[in-house]
Amino acid sequence: MSQAVERHIDRSNMTVSDEVAIQITNMNKWYGEFHVLRDINLTVNRGERIVIAGPSGSGKSTMIRCINRLEEHQQGKIIVDGTELTSDLKNIDKIRSEVGMCFQHFNLFPHLTILENCTLAPMWVRKTPKREAEEIAMHFLEKVKIPDQAHKYPGMLSGGQQQRVAIARSLCMKPRIMLFDEPTSALDPEMIKEVLDTMIELAEEGMTMLCVTHEMGFARQVANRVIFMDQGQIVEQNEPEEFFNNPKSERTKLFLSQILGH
Repeated sequence: MSQAVERHIDRSNMTVSDEVAIQITNMNKWYGEFHVLRDINLTVNRGERIVIAGPSGSGKSTMIRCINRLEEHQQGKIIVDGTELTSDLKNIDKIRSEVGMCFQHFNLFPHLTILENCTLAPMWVRKTPKREAEEIAMHFLEKVKIPDQAHKYPGMLSGGQQQRVAIARSLCMKPRIMLFDEPTSALDPEMIKEVLDTMIELAEEGMTMLCVTHEMGFARQVANRVIFMDQGQIVEQNEPEEFFNNPKSERTKLFLSQILGH
């Protein structure tokens, strides 16, 4: 595990509102006979930063992929920004335009420059004029501290730089919610910190975030709440201090002893 993020976190803007951003009620999902998600209930308020932890295969990634319909749930309700996720394509498009997603693998188009990768969705989905899309893209490339890479191709960048481009690309759609699916797990240790720093800055600006990660230092410093999943269920959830220092479930205790080494 990489070193914990070593800088003071400015929590002054990191307020959580009473407005609900995501509501998941009795959600279930199967892959054939395999019951991958069991009776998931979760309320996420605007401005909340949630870290989802758990062993491999516990359903963490599947759960957040259901939030923008990359995976389809079979039972229960998912409501994002007041819109229920069903098979209605208009609703799916509406939610995807409000929800940014950053994956373990960067999924950049190798034949497009960094700038072109960032302007593609705003121009096609939001019909943003090219000049304006490029200004927005440069703004967010500056935010992730790589504006000088704008005219290079993804293959010319390090893994950490490519992941920061992927974050910038999501931000260009001006989402209200960001989902991160193990964004640092494919990176070398020295590249992890630069990506986590970018995510910390987003948190400091009040972005609603759900993050599947094994970076427990990040969870301690940034999260309002840590959720522990195992075997497709939410086993435990609590504020970081309580979650790490006083876990209630034996499964949580075992997981923490393995990942933290004590």
